[in-house]
Amino acid sequence: MAQTIDKEINDYIHLLNVEQKQSILSMLKSFTTPKTKQKRISIKQYNKEMDEAEKEVESGKWIDHDDVKKLSASW
Repeated sequence: MAQTIDKEINDYIHLLNVEQKQSILSMLKSFTTPKTKQKRISIKQYNKEMDEAEKEVESGKWIDHDDVKKLSASW
């Protein structure tokens, strides 16, 4: 099975341009590079951030779904 996959990859790789090959190389490296442990925040920090977010919502600092879709379409 692995040999079949390797052959199929080799059959397609030469069809790609340099940018596509770089993209695939980056993806492969991301699969084989160990992820660094993310530092977890404390419950106190989490609660502080939640309180701040709730205050923003209560004060009207929020964006509805339709506006987010419009905004993200311009990215």
